[in-house]
Parts: sequence; structure tokens; C-alpha cells
Amino acid sequence: MIFFETRLKGAFIIEPERLEDERGFFARTFCQQEFSAHCLDATFVQCNISFNKNKGTLRGMHYQVKPYEETKLVRCTRGAIYDVIIDLRPESPTFKHYFAVELTAENRKMLYIPEGFAHGFQTLEDNTEVFYQMSRMHVPESARGIRWDDPAFNIQWPPYRRLISKRDQVYPDFTL
Repeated sequence: MIFFETRLKGAFIIEPERLEDERGFFARTFCQQEFSAHCLDATFVQCNISFNKNKGTLRGMHYQVKPYEETKLVRCTRGAIYDVIIDLRPESPTFKHYFAVELTAENRKMLYIPEGFAHGFQTLEDNTEVFYQMSRMHVPESARGIRWDDPAFNIQWPPYRRLISKRDQVYPDFTL
């Protein structure tokens, strides 16, 4: 696997390193040793799938509060997404900064999201599926969100007509 740290400390884009021949290729998408060598949390206890019928579906921005913060490893297994993370760690030099990357079934990139980040995405194609590996079990009472268009972050989303759940539309603006 090839690890590229983003401009947000602790968040990585991970690309599978392909071993190719005439049949196709083989690649690892997770290796505890390699994650540990990059000082990344390699404990995943839950996997989730998000299937999205329509292009323009926006989910986010979601996070868990202490003591249930979670690390995520996100990959698009069908279709394409514009994936966004926000650093919500007050002690971080990139506090309140966001980072976005296009994850597609074709590019097979993954986004490693450490604890203390909000996460969301917008689909770029119909029938898009997203696969998550999570470091903690989901605790509904600890779930929080920030409005996707909060002016504190000025996220530049793709210009599609958006389909957003009522819950995601009414999250409050960010405050400490």
C-alpha cells in the first residue's frame, strides 16, 4: 500500500499497490503492520456500507464525540464520491480546515480519517456504494453533525442538484 499524508495531520490517502499480470491484479487494502508503521490506528471493529441511488446525494458532516470518537477507513466500491473531512481537533494546527478527495471504484483510493474529524460525501454517480471500516462500535447518543454548508468551513462541493436528509439539513453551525 502507498500512504500519502494529506494537508490535515493524521489523515491519509491510501492507494493499493498493484501486483499485475495478464489475469489482472492483486492488491492489499489493509495490513495491520503497515498501518502501525505509519502510526495509524489499525483496530477496526465494524464495517458499514452506504448505498446511494442518486447522483448528488450528500451525507454529512458526521462525527462522534468523546469518549466514542472513531477512526474511519473509507473506500468507494461502486461509482464515485467527493469525500470531505474537517479537522475538529482544537489543538491541531489545521483546526477547522477541510480536505476533499475524489474516491472512485476505478481509482480504488481510500481515505484514512483519524479521531476528531467530521466526515461527509457527495455522490458523483448514480448507484454509488461506499464501504467504511470503523475503529469503534457506533454509539447513537454520541453521534453529532455539522451542517454541510456551514460558512465556518466554506467547503467547495460539486455543483450538482443535491439530495440531503432532513437531519443533515438542520445540523447547527459549528461552535466549540
